[in-house]
Amino acid sequence: MNKRQMLQTLCAQVSGLTGLALLAPALQAQTLETPYPSKAIRLIVPFAVGGSGDLIARVVADKLSSRLNQAVVIDNKGGNGSILGTDIAAKAVADGYTLVLSNGAAITIGPLMGQTVGYKPLEDLVHIALLGTFTNALIVRADHPAKNLADFIALARERPGKLSYSSAGVGSAGFLTGELLKHLLKIDMVHIPYKGTGPAMTDLLGGQIDAMFNALIAATPYIKAGKVRALAVTAAERLPDHMDIPTLNESVPGAVGDAWFGLSAPAKTPTAVVERLRAEIGKTLEQPELKTKLMEMGLTPKFLGTKDFSQFIASENKKWSGVIKADNLTLN
Repeated sequence: MNKRQMLQTLCAQVSGLTGLALLAPALQAQTLETPYPSKAIRLIVPFAVGGSGDLIARVVADKLSSRLNQAVVIDNKGGNGSILGTDIAAKAVADGYTLVLSNGAAITIGPLMGQTVGYKPLEDLVHIALLGTFTNALIVRADHPAKNLADFIALARERPGKLSYSSAGVGSAGFLTGELLKHLLKIDMVHIPYKGTGPAMTDLLGGQIDAMFNALIAATPYIKAGKVRALAVTAAERLPDHMDIPTLNESVPGAVGDAWFGLSAPAKTPTAVVERLRAEIGKTLEQPELKTKLMEMGLTPKFLGTKDFSQFIASENKKWSGVIKADNLTLN
């Protein structure tokens, strides 16, 4: 080895030692870092205070706080059909200290129906866990000629373009389920959107509309009072507390239209943090007291972990995009 080669070797060794010296503090910092979570976690709720999404987030946050030994603080950022709060979450620092109550309107339906969003739902967010689903019921007034779902479908075939149904508005789960039903059965019904389910229920009882997709929890008092008849629910399977009401899916395979809520975070949130949250959310949802509270609010607890939740969202996208494109549905 000549002098030039010896000098290059010595420089390389010194450089390597210097690199290790510089790297050591960083490695030490990682080793000594306080385990997650070391401070309060912000849960962005993209709805106004007092709504169903807000109430569900608060009871889940309370129980999750106990498991994580850190406060989970609700931050209401309602607006633009839950797009505003979701956008804020997608652009937040991906350190595990910002979560968002994700839902179909912001993750699947809104973007598919042409709503402008500043994020990519499947790329800019990691979807940690599904919390549960909201079931709607297809109801008619008590004296309506349709005594069951088969009767209702038969009437729709006999009177194309005459049978009407209402929902909470264009883009709502009820509206889309009605459109899905029309798409699968090749029937023609008229959708009449309302700004709220209260006015829609008034018109249903008054005979101005034939049917309505309404949250099962909101429809139940009217069902029990004998004022309306539930023809079917939008869940994939019959619900334990309403085994007497069939599902749309039983008669029309694929006609499942539940709304849903989950917890998501910015996409680059560390994998270890995501896994910790997934595990703790799963254990939180196993608590009987929480299950009871959620069901009282109309949410059927249904935990799905990160992988399964992401697959669920992908399947929702596929299902609704087919209907939306085929019927050229839009929010505009």
